Amino acid sequence: MRPQLYPWQLLSVIVAGILNEQQQRIIDYLKEENRILREQLGSNRIRLTDDQRRRLAVLGKALGHKVLSEICSIVTPDTIMRWHRKLIANKYDGSKSRKPGRPRVMQEIRQLAVRFASENRTWGYERIEGELGKLGHRVARTTIANILSENGLEPAPNRSKRITWAEFLQMHWESVSAMDFFTVEVWTAKGLTRFHVLFVIVLSTRRVEIAGISSTPHGAWVERVLRRQLDDFDGFLTNHKYLIHDRDPLFTKSMIEMLASAGIKSVKLPPKSPNLNAYAERFVRSIKHECLNRIIPIGEKHLWRAVDAYVKHYNHDRPHQGVGNVVLDPSLEPAEPVGKIICDEQLGGLIHSYRRDAA
Repeated sequence: MRPQLYPWQLLSVIVAGILNEQQQRIIDYLKEENRILREQLGSNRIRLTDDQRRRLAVLGKALGHKVLSEICSIVTPDTIMRWHRKLIANKYDGSKSRKPGRPRVMQEIRQLAVRFASENRTWGYERIEGELGKLGHRVARTTIANILSENGLEPAPNRSKRITWAEFLQMHWESVSAMDFFTVEVWTAKGLTRFHVLFVIVLSTRRVEIAGISSTPHGAWVERVLRRQLDDFDGFLTNHKYLIHDRDPLFTKSMIEMLASAGIKSVKLPPKSPNLNAYAERFVRSIKHECLNRIIPIGEKHLWRAVDAYVKHYNHDRPHQGVGNVVLDPSLEPAEPVGKIICDEQLGGLIHSYRRDAA
């Protein structure tokens, strides 16, 4: 038997149905309005303030993910739920009331530990600890180990077995030279021909010597032109112990033996590492930028004349930033600021240098 509805109950059901229908129409209208607004905005992103995010997050949490997926049109339901989780996290964030933890080792001690390990490759943690103690710093051995590890420094046994390229150059600075080739395109009777220029540079003074120029270089030619640089009386490489060069096939085994017989050790660069012969590379850039890229060499003699003029200018007249911005010729002292200034031109005015008139 069906339960009997009283008139007031029937009236309540009718009113509730009308209200639900009205609310659904409002919701449908607002959803459609949001869609139209999104279409008007296109791909432009809506920027919401923190307060707007908070209000949406509070109301969206009460509706739940399922309902939000049906009505949400400004942002996705997952975004609203993420905002809500962020509100909870901010509520219980206690980072502002936390006390500072264990203080890091003072910066001076860290710098000293790294300096000691870098400058003294055989020093272990205890040796560095003792040196720091001598300077008034009490630091634990494990702390020193952590400092060195953070700065990429290995323990002493591994550190002492390896010598960096910079350390090698610094230890043998006065007796190290380098050599290399650079190429120049020259117009000849046969057309455009590539010439190879072999040069030697002293690292400590930056002085350069052109060993030879050839369009068809080979191993025997390299040996022949280098033999002149090994002369006991006026050879450019006299009193030098190391010669840096790359792995060019022109630098043959017999050339290395010839250097060894003159007391010079050949130092081969690792493959594809022109940065380790930076001084030679810098000279190549200078001569090309300041001279060879600004002329059209016609014949081998013209190339020799241009290269020879630039090298003389490079060794005697040109100030060098790498050695204190002074000229390489030790016989030239800074002139007094008196007397007429004279401009010396070479290669038809391509190269200029200035000096005071001695008279």
